[in-house]
Amino acid sequence: MTDRSFKLLIINPGSTSTKVSLFNNEDLVFEHSLFHDADELLKYPHVNMQEDFRYGVIINMLKEENILPSEIDCFVGRGGSACTQPGGITVIDEKLYEDTVNAVGGSEHPAKLGVMLAWRFAKEYNKPAYTLNPTNVDEYCDLARLTGIKGIYRVSHSHVLNQKAVAEFHAKSMGRKYEDCNFIVAHIDGGITVSAHDHGKMVDGNMGADGEGAFTPTRIGSVPILSLLDYIDEHSVEDVRLRCSRAGGFVDLFGTSNADTIHELVDQGDRKASLVWNTMIYQICKMIGSMSAVLCGKVDGILLTGGLMRFDDVLKGIETRCGFIAPISVYPGEMEQEALAIPALGVLRGEIEPKKYSGRNVWNGFEGIDL
Repeated sequence: MTDRSFKLLIINPGSTSTKVSLFNNEDLVFEHSLFHDADELLKYPHVNMQEDFRYGVIINMLKEENILPSEIDCFVGRGGSACTQPGGITVIDEKLYEDTVNAVGGSEHPAKLGVMLAWRFAKEYNKPAYTLNPTNVDEYCDLARLTGIKGIYRVSHSHVLNQKAVAEFHAKSMGRKYEDCNFIVAHIDGGITVSAHDHGKMVDGNMGADGEGAFTPTRIGSVPILSLLDYIDEHSVEDVRLRCSRAGGFVDLFGTSNADTIHELVDQGDRKASLVWNTMIYQICKMIGSMSAVLCGKVDGILLTGGLMRFDDVLKGIETRCGFIAPISVYPGEMEQEALAIPALGVLRGEIEPKKYSGRNVWNGFEGIDL
């Protein structure tokens, strides 16, 4: 282990924000989170087109903090959209960058910009770049994959980074290991994903940015397929794709993804806002209930995290409908920045060997079965 001091820049783009943190070894030097309203991001027809905008946000933050990018020892970005990957810390190389840009994994989530931006800084300043537990980590059980259409499978597109960080933290607080526990973890923010964690593996969950689960501030959630086909007839496939990830939910119903704005209407007794808000909570509860069935009712805890957990009525609604399943614990916001930083620091110190991106999916079909 070296005594050298390392500076790590953590880049975490979300569906409604860009969070940037600077760590000096384990110590947080600064952290900034800039909210982007839907109108601002919808100026860019494709997620990739946001790269320059978010790069400028980061450069401005560094200028405000009097930090030169050349002083930073490594860049760590949240990721997704490439081929499915195993969990753990992974080197960002040109292949991972290209597959991320091209979304070979099929999901166009803004998290992919973390890899793209980290790679951009790394190339420009000749420094290493890493990602950890991207949105496309695949630990699903086979029963979670199959659909009723041959050749179409459910895959893992989730807030893996924060969910695993919260689950590991909570297990440690219980004096146990994550690998010895069963948790239902719900990340509730601009996007919402709920997953079943079975002894250290995320074995099932909703495909949040693919039109599955509860609707959210930016996403449509699950919609009856025949009704959706009628909608496509009058609009377009691209219109639906956009609503799956960036222009659905509150954006479509109210014209904004700002949950504070909607909740203020709820507090004022607005009937439309109250119905929409409470329906979202209701749908989250249904997702939690389905994950309890995945775990056969053997649940050590329901862990609630994400930015919307700052609203007390979200917790109360979930307690009312799901409190019988297992104890509920709340971790408002997320633990993603430190989760990204510490393993990368271990790599810089020579304590951890990072994974290399294979360019192949973790799962490639049911062996010996024509499905």
